[in-house]
This record gives sequence, structure tokens and C-alpha cells, in this order.
Amino acid sequence: MTWMHRFSQWSLWFGGSLILLAAILIGIDVLMRKFLLLSIGGSDELAGYALAIGTAWSLGAALLDRAHIRIDSLYLLFPGALRVILDLVGVALMVFFFGLIAWHGWGVVDQSWTSGSRSQSALEIPTVIPQLLWLAGLISFVVIGTVLFVKAVHVARTKGRWAASALVGTKSAQEEVEEEMRGIQERAAQEAVN
Repeated sequence: MTWMHRFSQWSLWFGGSLILLAAILIGIDVLMRKFLLLSIGGSDELAGYALAIGTAWSLGAALLDRAHIRIDSLYLLFPGALRVILDLVGVALMVFFFGLIAWHGWGVVDQSWTSGSRSQSALEIPTVIPQLLWLAGLISFVVIGTVLFVKAVHVARTKGRWAASALVGTKSAQEEVEEEMRGIQERAAQEAVN
């Protein structure tokens, strides 16, 4: 699990950096249009690629951090054993769904490679490049999700439902408060050192 957390943190930084760069590029393009009456051609295309790639590469970290949004109104009323089963089914369905997207995404990448497709903008970027980066992010998410599912099933069998819930369940309000408090303490300690 340690390698997955390290890899997902790297992926999260990569995805976040792409989205930040896209926002900066769009900001520069807007300012240039307003004040210089010029435009960076293709900034919207690059931003679209960055958003798709950045999101795909960030999915695994969100899964490991249990940060995907869930509507848990009824979930909290269910007994603990049913919650763990629902959590495992939820992870399995999400991994299966993104596995299907990756499967069909491979067909798109293959078609782009075979036909030598290029974007229709002035940049004429070979579409296989952003598609491959997007697909690699999806595949990494499917691998992380599969390993997490197998680990959670193993933990549920050997250590019980509460241990499995800590891997794939929704965070309780208490867990979120404790996480925020740890973050505050770490920042305070860092500021004291500086």
C-alpha cells in the first residue's frame, strides 16, 4: 500500500499542476485579449487536455484518501456490516466503470494512432499524445482501485469490518475533524521551525 500512496501523491501533484498551468494559460489569454487584442491560439484546447489528463491522474489519490463524494444520508442508518458490503460494492462498481472507460479509451487511442489524427485547431497536436496520457491515468486508477478492493476484502476477512471501513468507507465527521486538527498542528509545527 505504501507504493500506491506514493504513486498517487505523485499523480495528484502531476494532475494538479496540469490544471494549474491550464488556469494560468487561460488567464494570460484573457488578459492578452483584453489589453493587447491578441490571443494565444489553442489555449482552450490545451486547457481541455489538461483537465481530462489531470482529473484521470488524480482519481487514484482521491480513492485512497476516501475523498470521492458520496451521498450518505441513508448509509449512516445501516448496520456496520451492511455499510462495509456497500462500500466494497461501491468500489468494485467504480473500478469496473472506469475499467470500461479505459477499455473503450484504448479503442479511441488505437484509432487515433492508426489514422494519424490531429486536433482541428491551429496547433494540430497529434491526438494520440493527450489521449495516451489520459488513458494512462485511467489505467493507474483501475490498478489502484483493484488493489485497494482486494486489500479491503482481505482486511475485512482477517481484521473485521471496522478495519475494512477505514480503507474504503466514507469518512465520519469525527475523522474529518481529526484530520483537520492534524493538519493545523503540522502547519503550526512547521511555522515554529521556520
